[in-house]
Amino acid sequence: MIMDLVQNNYGDCPADVALMGLDLGSKTIGVSLSDSGQGIAFPLRTLKRTKFSRDLKALEEIIRDYNVGGYVLGYPLNMDGSAGPRCQSVRDFGLEFAAQLSDELKGQGVWIGLWDERLSTSVVEDFVDKSVDISKRRAKDTGLIDKLAAQHILQGALDFLDSRR
Repeated sequence: MIMDLVQNNYGDCPADVALMGLDLGSKTIGVSLSDSGQGIAFPLRTLKRTKFSRDLKALEEIIRDYNVGGYVLGYPLNMDGSAGPRCQSVRDFGLEFAAQLSDELKGQGVWIGLWDERLSTSVVEDFVDKSVDISKRRAKDTGLIDKLAAQHILQGALDFLDSRR
């Protein structure tokens, strides 16, 4: 398993497969996917978090359905760029995810990129407030904010990866 900031491990990112972006919250997981050319991210869904085993099962179903070959996790750095306790929670999730992922889905190994998600939710909330005919509260309750945040995180990583190819 390879898990590091995308800026540090982009050379190991698998090519020609979809990447999955995850915005990990305490109650929900926003899920986004890229196309196999890794050019564009789109929001997929928001999972209500339960037990890790159930969350993993739901993610594995998506991985199978969309031929996912790598993962980008939102990494909630502090505003000063330091890693806080939420960063450790994301790393712990990544380690457990890689360890528990079904062998059939591990392929050549599990590539996990961590992407700085500072202000991603604020950007998404601002977008929803200005561009979508739905209240912020309703957008949050329906999972729209979480899956759009996952899309924002993944698109940032995809743009970086594209600039290095």
